[in-house]
Amino acid sequence: MFARGAARRISELRHVLRRSPSQATTRSFSTALNYHIDTPDNNTEIQWKFSEANSAKVKEILSHYPLNYKQSAVIPLLDLAQQQHGGWLPVSAMNEVARIIEVAPIRVYEVATFYSMFNRAKVGKYHLLVCGTTPCMIRGSRDIEEALLKHLGVKRNEVTKDGLFCVGEMECMGSCVNAPMITVADYSNGSEGYTYNYYEDVTPKRVVEIVEMLRRGEKPPPGTQNPSRIKAAPEGGNLTLLGEPKPPACRDLDAC
Repeated sequence: MFARGAARRISELRHVLRRSPSQATTRSFSTALNYHIDTPDNNTEIQWKFSEANSAKVKEILSHYPLNYKQSAVIPLLDLAQQQHGGWLPVSAMNEVARIIEVAPIRVYEVATFYSMFNRAKVGKYHLLVCGTTPCMIRGSRDIEEALLKHLGVKRNEVTKDGLFCVGEMECMGSCVNAPMITVADYSNGSEGYTYNYYEDVTPKRVVEIVEMLRRGEKPPPGTQNPSRIKAAPEGGNLTLLGEPKPPACRDLDAC
């Protein structure tokens, strides 16, 4: 059984390696096969440095850790590099992070390929992520994704021709009571203007409206998109906890 699985994996690798570099760049997330293929805009020969403003942020991030634990800063530094580079991490940026924290590059690659928050191929300036975990799926997340892909005319993880949008999937966003939901990583203004907002209680119609607001340069209000709800409260208002809660009969709380 193990031998069959290994043979299948090798076959998959051979298939991908036969593809052209342009096809290889469609691998957008860390859930893709964990290897690197040089392309004209992503190879070790390209020099990559943090900007002057972000270099100051690098020093501030490193100050949070003892000098002999610089490697602990790998995730915040990779996140900053990704913000600066328009939402994705070229191998040269990972190498620069490795140089700064004084570790072998493979130690940084291990982190970047493990966490799905790091993108190793180009994404849109507005990276739309649809929650695909069970509560959101039950509440219609597949319809949300379908509406986005159809409206933008792309496949999952494919960037629109104008470079503005791409749609991906993300696992649990932690607001199941407001399912379904999406998040928008906004890289349109670089690391200085970077935002990461959640939009909850969305519908197919509402996500299309959000996309068009972003296209016009507007900032859709994050949070619940249901006008009948306040944050995570029940639609129509609370049905419980309408007054002061009764203390347990076995304790005199005033005596505490």
